[in-house]
Amino acid sequence: MRQAESDVADVMRALFGTPSEPAWPLEILPDIDLVNLESLRRAAGSVSSEKDGTHLGLFREHCVVCHGISGDGQGPASQFQLPYPRDFRAGVFKWKLTERSEKPRREDLRNVLIRGLPGTGMPSFSLLPGEDIDALVDYVIYLAVRGEVERRLLMGSVSVMGYGGEPLPAEERLVYKGDRDDAEIIVDTVQRVVQQWESAQDTVNAQAKTLSGPEDLDTSSSVERGRKWFHSKTANCVGCHGAEGDGGIETLDYDDWTKEYTTKLGISPEDQVALQPFRDLGAHKPRPILPRKLRGGTLRGGNDPERLFHLINHGIAGTPMPGVAIVEEGDGRGLSEDQVWDLVSFLRSLNGSE
Repeated sequence: MRQAESDVADVMRALFGTPSEPAWPLEILPDIDLVNLESLRRAAGSVSSEKDGTHLGLFREHCVVCHGISGDGQGPASQFQLPYPRDFRAGVFKWKLTERSEKPRREDLRNVLIRGLPGTGMPSFSLLPGEDIDALVDYVIYLAVRGEVERRLLMGSVSVMGYGGEPLPAEERLVYKGDRDDAEIIVDTVQRVVQQWESAQDTVNAQAKTLSGPEDLDTSSSVERGRKWFHSKTANCVGCHGAEGDGGIETLDYDDWTKEYTTKLGISPEDQVALQPFRDLGAHKPRPILPRKLRGGTLRGGNDPERLFHLINHGIAGTPMPGVAIVEEGDGRGLSEDQVWDLVSFLRSLNGSE
């Protein structure tokens, strides 16, 4: 894999520069205005200020200690965080108002920066100037796109191009130059990843955008109906969160970032010997994911009704938290809109938000 890593690294530098000196592949993406190059310049590199007071190196100043230079979640403080800081390179983000499988919108990332994530090491940056927050949003998108393209090219170099065995001759190695076949692979990979981000900016979940709670939201009758759905087989919230929403249920499950280098490869997260090569490369020690304590606990995604409705409906990307289908009439295959709103009322009562 060393040859593949070296060749992919060369391609990434040619297209995206480095996290310290970012670039954007305009020759491949001439019509996609996803990030602002001036914002990337402001967010990247060493911390400094210009004469007019403009701050530079924003990511290193505010984010790198947890998320790492490349956005891999391996910053020096990451080992002490619970949960671990997000690894942006998989392109999977939890707290958003798009479909579970979609990328987040800029507004979703901006909201996380402004609000923070209660109960985690992610603080609020609401005191930063708006232009600094916008620059950080651009830079997080850049790191996520760059990282996912790099990871996909590494996988493709093995599965398609034959890396991983004997060293390949020069004419068969991955190079972004000319009209070689591998240039087409590179262009297609970049376009696929970026177009997913671009489409997410235009397609806001219509339901999450237009929903407004019923008049009896948070009333005692709505809360009691929601308690029923919380315990129902259809929603089955009690299976992970406990009968009273107190959490503490041992699921022995993991998030997708851990599963990527464990169960998806047929490796048990408890198998320390099999995991050692991954740990040597910097992978975090696997930690079972704990269902959220709802009663008196902290809801990381926020406790406003519309967001809770969305999380119930679509689940939480990257985690075992499933979604509940919304159907015309609650019939065991899903919940109706009114039933989901009642469930929202019950959750807010557990959290003291009613």
